[in-house]
Amino acid sequence: MSQSTALHADPLVWGHGPKVFEVFLEPTCPFSVRAFNKLDALLQRVGEEKMTLKIRLQSQPWHMYSGVIVRYILAASTLPEGKAAAKKVLQAVADHREEFEFTDHSHGPNMDATPNQILDRLEQYSGVNAREPFLRAELQNEIKWHSKYSRQNGIHVSPTFITNGLVQLDIGSGDEIESWAKRILA
Repeated sequence: MSQSTALHADPLVWGHGPKVFEVFLEPTCPFSVRAFNKLDALLQRVGEEKMTLKIRLQSQPWHMYSGVIVRYILAASTLPEGKAAAKKVLQAVADHREEFEFTDHSHGPNMDATPNQILDRLEQYSGVNAREPFLRAELQNEIKWHSKYSRQNGIHVSPTFITNGLVQLDIGSGDEIESWAKRILA
């Protein structure tokens, strides 16, 4: 990818059905990880022809490396693999969450981790090298879009769910997939 080529982020969207389920995730949040790990099964249960699943990234400053990780995920979405590369990075963070988080959001082993070390871990665990697009200034447009979209919808916590355009504060990461499916199809 050359610097003169326009940077295009592949939307984190799966399925193509009329029922839309948006999930706002902070990648290192344990509740977001629990929700993320259910999304493939949900899409399979409801069906790609019946629902559209959209992942929105909700960076949160109390998750200290959230901005770096969200940027890397979105950088991965600009690679030829697009959303599949981004999903690999999301899964790597989910599978190794504690290696990207601070103890009680304030201390612990990651106090000595540098952003470059975090990037090394992301690449190592996911197998996705998104360093070149990570460094591109125009990637901030995609990051800002996710942030603005969250704000305009009043999203403050992760995970938060929107079904068919309406925020659903009573849906949680601990709910069964079948419960989510019923809400989506209602």
